[in-house]
Amino acid sequence: MSTNIAMWSGPRNISTAMMYAFGNRLDCVAWDEPFYAFSLVHHGNDHPMRNDIIAANDSDWNRLVSRCLAPADKPVFYQKHMTHHMLKGYDRSWIKGLVNAFLVRTPERVLASYTKKWSDVSLRDIGFVEQAEIFDMVADHLGSVPPVVDADDILADPRGVLGRLCAACGIPFDDAMLSWAAGPKPFDGVWAPHWYNAVWASTGLSKPETKPVELPAALAKIAEAARPYYEKMRPYRLT
Repeated sequence: MSTNIAMWSGPRNISTAMMYAFGNRLDCVAWDEPFYAFSLVHHGNDHPMRNDIIAANDSDWNRLVSRCLAPADKPVFYQKHMTHHMLKGYDRSWIKGLVNAFLVRTPERVLASYTKKWSDVSLRDIGFVEQAEIFDMVADHLGSVPPVVDADDILADPRGVLGRLCAACGIPFDDAMLSWAAGPKPFDGVWAPHWYNAVWASTGLSKPETKPVELPAALAKIAEAARPYYEKMRPYRLT
């Protein structure tokens, strides 16, 4: 049996670096955004490399759910999930069968990073609403708060926060999570050439950004709408 860990975040939230940290463990299988193609097919939104992503990935909800819940061939099965891929109208109750954790980041920094790669952005595209919904569902199911980690905390203290995250997920910490070889990874999604250039250049978790973010008015409005969802989860973060 494997420990199937679902890490729930929105985009541009060090989620790929976190996947690299787990994927660098010899005891881990990593899966990059299982429901990306499903979301593109059923929501119809336009994204970079849309046709390539749909062609290269399964978009069947039931098959994807079954694979998420199935045991992997290694002790740890790390799934990097984007919360906005969980479209309304599809039963999310299967998520309760996973070990769930939540990765949060200030909406201002998420938006500043997102718009460097793709200018068309809305509140839905950054996944804060869906993240809070999934968090509430998991907390209600557990009767306690699931693990929450903040991107800035991880970058400031990778060993400490990753160690606490691993403990909360029921697996041992592994020093291999702290560094990796530069370049693409075999578990990268087909969309990696558009989105992953910075993490391909990395060899580990970088220091947190300290410079204040200044957003144009339209993006600041989206950040303001997202902030209550961020503030809802942030007090529970592992520190």
